[in-house]
Amino acid sequence: MTLPDCITIQEPTPGYPVLVINHPAATARVALHGAHVMEWQPAGQAQPVLYMSPEALLEHDKAIRGGIPICWPWFGGHPTDATKPMHGFARIRSWELVRADAQEGHVAMLFKLESNEETHALWPHDFRCHLGISFGAALEVSLMSENTGETSFQLTEALHTYLTVGDIKQVTVRGLTEASYLDTVGDRTMREQEGDITFDGEVDRQYTSSAGVIVEDRSLGRNLVVNKLGSGTTVVWNPWIEKSKRLADLPDEAYHGFLCVEAANAGDAAVTVMPGGRHVLLTQISLPTVV
Repeated sequence: MTLPDCITIQEPTPGYPVLVINHPAATARVALHGAHVMEWQPAGQAQPVLYMSPEALLEHDKAIRGGIPICWPWFGGHPTDATKPMHGFARIRSWELVRADAQEGHVAMLFKLESNEETHALWPHDFRCHLGISFGAALEVSLMSENTGETSFQLTEALHTYLTVGDIKQVTVRGLTEASYLDTVGDRTMREQEGDITFDGEVDRQYTSSAGVIVEDRSLGRNLVVNKLGSGTTVVWNPWIEKSKRLADLPDEAYHGFLCVEAANAGDAAVTVMPGGRHVLLTQISLPTVV
């Protein structure tokens, strides 16, 4: 495949190709491992919009800490077999780049992952996934799950987006007031959101919501608008101090500088895909206003 001039291939570790985008509208990086969007910084932004851990492991059997990991076909631990990979296998498999195209305002890419003997050992269904990415003034990522088998399957999923923030204590997430959520910190209790979300400790919540949110970052002086489609769950996560220390691929103090806001389908929002059917999960990040 001939790549546009604005896309080059680098190997930060041997045998680990990463597509590097240098376009007037944005710079970005995508690993073939997991079709993983590692970085995105639109023109005019002094700071990256996506957070990447400086201690992320670029290894074939490891997920990348930061950017946008693809959690698929299950979100969290496997429901019946704890030996299977956390958050599924899509983020730790190599995807095929189908095409790449550069236009005046954006760069578009399409990746593919299909079932085979190795995936059948983890999940017994036939599938084809396509991941479409558009890098420009906004970032759009869409995951299409297609059932190529003869029986229906159910999946949970997430586009596990890590956002760069200046100081998590100066961040407010708006748009989830009065939404019910599963609080997974502690005793996994259902609660209702009162007012906007602010941060003074570990947060790991699965909100029942199909709407987008605004991440107000007073430290960096910018708003991030996170919209989505095909998603019944919004996950909001920051590990805070103690969990950051327990994550070997994350600096102890990194929690100050990122927040995860994830377009997901988890719990009761699990998706059933019939034979020949498709489901699309999409997230879009933009920066339309200055705080």
